[in-house]
Amino acid sequence: HDEEQEGSEEAYLLKPMNCPHHIKIYDTTPKSFRDLPYRLAEFGTVYRYEKSGELSGMTRVRGFTQDDAHIFVAPEQLEDELEKTVELVLFVLKSLEFTDFRVRFGKRDPDNDKYGGSPELWDQAEANIRNVLTKMNMDFTEEAGEAAFYGPKIDFVVRDCLQREWQLGTVQVDYVLPERFDLSYTGTDGEPHRPIMIHRAPFGSFERFVGILIEHFAGNFPAWLAPVQARVLPVVDEVLPYAEEVYTQLKEKGIRVELDRRNEKIGYKIRTAEVEKVPFMLIVGKREAEDRSVSLRVKSQGDLGSIPLDETLNRVAEEASCPT
Repeated sequence: HDEEQEGSEEAYLLKPMNCPHHIKIYDTTPKSFRDLPYRLAEFGTVYRYEKSGELSGMTRVRGFTQDDAHIFVAPEQLEDELEKTVELVLFVLKSLEFTDFRVRFGKRDPDNDKYGGSPELWDQAEANIRNVLTKMNMDFTEEAGEAAFYGPKIDFVVRDCLQREWQLGTVQVDYVLPERFDLSYTGTDGEPHRPIMIHRAPFGSFERFVGILIEHFAGNFPAWLAPVQARVLPVVDEVLPYAEEVYTQLKEKGIRVELDRRNEKIGYKIRTAEVEKVPFMLIVGKREAEDRSVSLRVKSQGDLGSIPLDETLNRVAEEASCPT
């Protein structure tokens, strides 16, 4: 999509993909085999003019941000790098507790002329993907016509709470664009060789991923992902100073915490936190203030009783930490 500025002969274009820009970065300086794999990553906003009838919430939009990366490799590095990239996507899905997904191996449709490159290059790229998926003992389906115009791909198709399917992460092998842009690197023999590109986006797009993630958990996020990870609930105003101390110490540990200062009964405060699916409730009464402890309630485990403050702080910090 382009727009000409009034009073100017310059046309401004909205980029539909990040690939050409990463290719130009690769091509700014000569490369040798020692520079490969050459990895470029970007949270890049792109635009696609989707038909208005196909737009839907956060899952299909005209402007979105991809966790995009392009990896330039020598032929002998391709399958090893491809395996590492697939493992990264699997790690992302596992960390976010997506278990209901399938792996789709998208190939070209020989009867469609939209694909670039020779049949020989396509056969090689498809063989590379098949080798890696087989080596990793992954269940996958092969589907003709699901490839990108420049190469075959591995799509991770997730089912949401309504059993609708959405493509999220994707990994693609590309022999075509390096040839079109005449990319090269100097090999061990001192001669120029053509690199191969891997396109990868573990999330696909942040907008779609977050939209499906919210539906997937129905708001019941794991502790590390919850907008509010802990809430301190004082039983009476008298213990507010101690409750504020607990709140401050949680804050210092990087916990997303709130302090419920409302003049309400403790049962009402607990019920509110449960409805809002807060993972940790730290209840503070007179006894807890005297003992320097808290009464801990955990969303998935219920009431755990009175626990020393230091032990509680460490437990919440550990369980609320991001997976690594």
